[in-house]
Amino acid sequence: MTIEFTLSTRQREMQSMIHQFAETIIRPEAMKWDRAHDVPHEFLRRIVMMSQTMGTSVAMGPGAGDPKVTEMDAETRKKRQVALTTIISAEELSWGDAGLLLCVPGPGLGGPPVRASGTPEQKKRFFSIFDDMSTDLRWGAYALTEPGAGSDVAGIRTSCRKDGKHWVINGRKCFITNGARASWNVVFATIDPALGRGGHRAFVVEKGTPGFSVGKIEDKMGLRASETAELVFEDCRVPEDNLLGGEASYTTKQGFMTAMKTFDNTRPLVAAMAIGIGRAAYDYAVDFVKKHYVLSRPIPRYAAMAERLARVGRGLAAARMATWHAAWLADQGEPNAKEASSCKAMAGQASIRACIDAIEICGAEGSIATEHQLLEKWFRDIKVYDIFEGTGQIQRIVVSKRLMPDLKSF
Repeated sequence: MTIEFTLSTRQREMQSMIHQFAETIIRPEAMKWDRAHDVPHEFLRRIVMMSQTMGTSVAMGPGAGDPKVTEMDAETRKKRQVALTTIISAEELSWGDAGLLLCVPGPGLGGPPVRASGTPEQKKRFFSIFDDMSTDLRWGAYALTEPGAGSDVAGIRTSCRKDGKHWVINGRKCFITNGARASWNVVFATIDPALGRGGHRAFVVEKGTPGFSVGKIEDKMGLRASETAELVFEDCRVPEDNLLGGEASYTTKQGFMTAMKTFDNTRPLVAAMAIGIGRAAYDYAVDFVKKHYVLSRPIPRYAAMAERLARVGRGLAAARMATWHAAWLADQGEPNAKEASSCKAMAGQASIRACIDAIEICGAEGSIATEHQLLEKWFRDIKVYDIFEGTGQIQRIVVSKRLMPDLKSF
């Protein structure tokens, strides 16, 4: 199979335009948003309009929020390189501010499971609310993580039971991006924890559904501009038509597979976001060294710093290629679970290393937060990229099991 990573003229122009936008418009506002724990809606509306103009989406998933992309046939998606184009956009926007990217209106992480497993009626019904957001911004969300189950998807305890033409859900979800303001959440529950993955069901729970409420909004270390919410379900009655894919699709482990398909789509996107942050820190450190040191002088410490930065650059470049490979496979319609986990694991670690090394090289300047010095913010933002969408440890387990299916976990 021939793999081609040469960007088209359109992709290069888009990459350049978003980078300029990130540098001149986003970065000057990033620290204000971080301190305010929010991004103004008018700015988010501007991002939505820009995405539509470019024909791509950065709303946490390839094509999320674009109804034309949602209904696009496989050959057209392949030709337009929807996943790869989204990855490129996400990296550049995250170079400006990753917190903004998580705030962008659209189906969000809820988009991939609806697209992958929803019935035609469900896709039309739940995606159509994003057709026009020129006046009213809307979000979707993905509610899987619980206080006792996150990366261990099989361990969810939120329960569901059938009652006439409704399903009744009880439980709590935590750390849900945009969960409080979402028009709907894709919620995972189980009919019986003893069944493990076979008991999983996925529902689209709409805002205002009886028994559904929002708990606390998290006060986070990083990505503070984005909303992260707790969701509470107390005898929440969800219409049977909101069971994703319909009851017939759960004769197998469809609920669990729906969750996994979502990760295959979103892990490369999360990797691209991490790379954007890591690259921002790397660029800052390189500029700092050039500005503050007379590099023409033969001082061993300068050579050590150069070698350190070169190592960071190699790590980020390798993670980017792995991420592009995972996105390329998605565009080809090929399985990419192993590659999605590989790039997620690589990008998180490479970018954390980039931020740590940049802080240490820049010294005091790297630890001071101002509207023009964002290295401290990037350091706070980056850690979660080795945690959410499956921890680095989980990614390495996924890859090892793909390589050796008979390997037993301990």
